[in-house]
Amino acid sequence: MLSGLEFVLIGLAAVAAGAVNALAGGGTLITFPMLTAVGVPAVTANVTNTVALCPGYLGATLAQKKDLQGQKRRLWLLLPMGVIGGVIGGILLLNTGERVFRALVPFLILLASALLAVQDPVRAWLVRRSHHTGSTLSETWAMLPTGLAAIYGGYFGAGLSVIILAALGVTLDDSLTRLNGLKQAVAFSVNIAAAIFFLFSGQVVWSAALVMAVGALLGGVLGGKLAGRIKPSVLRWIVVVIGVVVAVIYWVR
Repeated sequence: MLSGLEFVLIGLAAVAAGAVNALAGGGTLITFPMLTAVGVPAVTANVTNTVALCPGYLGATLAQKKDLQGQKRRLWLLLPMGVIGGVIGGILLLNTGERVFRALVPFLILLASALLAVQDPVRAWLVRRSHHTGSTLSETWAMLPTGLAAIYGGYFGAGLSVIILAALGVTLDDSLTRLNGLKQAVAFSVNIAAAIFFLFSGQVVWSAALVMAVGALLGGVLGGKLAGRIKPSVLRWIVVVIGVVVAVIYWVR
């Protein structure tokens, strides 16, 4: 059972994560370590974090709803891959022992930090690519890399958006704005599928999840108001450094 102070700590972490997600991404690198720091087992912390993040993914998807216009076929192809991959990732997580998962955590956090670090180069590449047309790849080619990214998202989730955006950029010929809207929808499908699957796992710390969900929503509003005052690239690198430090701490422990 968490104490009052521990609820305050995870609530503040969720506010920070919500703001970071609104501005730069990488909020999971704040909330997941905080959950484990207050004594929540690693697998349970990951499950709880996934459930708590659902409102944030929904909000981001609704905010870019207009960018999904004309992408109905892609949604029909890719959202099922997101759902299936999210559930597969969830199954893999629940069948990974606590000891094994804790051993994997430093590598997963480093991977997420690396993905966050390359987010700007990935976006720059996509912008350059969008100026070239004539791609002969079928939209069905996007299903496999999207499905693989979804499995990762259901298993851990940090950095998922970067992986999905890169997968879509490689296989689809479109503008960054429309691909970003599609990415949000796919990421939401992954997260909600994994979260629904986790509802029946008995691993969700509901009190913590509710506090985090409220905190993340407040943080998202705060992040929206801070947009333009804080450079996303600076904030992103701060989160990357935090992620690397946290990974080293896990390693030492």
